[in-house]
Amino acid sequence: MSKPFYVKYEAPKELVDAAYEALTLASKSGSVRKGTNEATKAVERNQAKLVVIAEDVDPPEVIAHLPLLCDERKIPYVFVPSKEQLGKSIGIDVPCAATCIMREGEATGLIKEIVTRIDQVKRGTQ
Repeated sequence: MSKPFYVKYEAPKELVDAAYEALTLASKSGSVRKGTNEATKAVERNQAKLVVIAEDVDPPEVIAHLPLLCDERKIPYVFVPSKEQLGKSIGIDVPCAATCIMREGEATGLIKEIVTRIDQVKRGTQ
């Protein structure tokens, strides 16, 4: 199956796993905004440290604006394949289209590593 039109780059499995882990750590020890609306508000206010977007959102127009907004504000973002797994990683029982980390908590080092990897993947030097 092809990727949705809003997916700007292919995230390797290690990067996706690290994003899920960072969300789990940040939701327990820091601060996480859950949902597309909350993530959008955090990005618009330049409060988000990392935005995580699910690829299997239907209709895709719901979150298609987020990568563009993140690029405009220079906020790192990563795509993950499953909205169900995204919801579980932040501790909710329902799927989640997008979320963002506000305060890193114990995930500070991991988030810095993820941001570095995102830059490498975007440049094509994996």
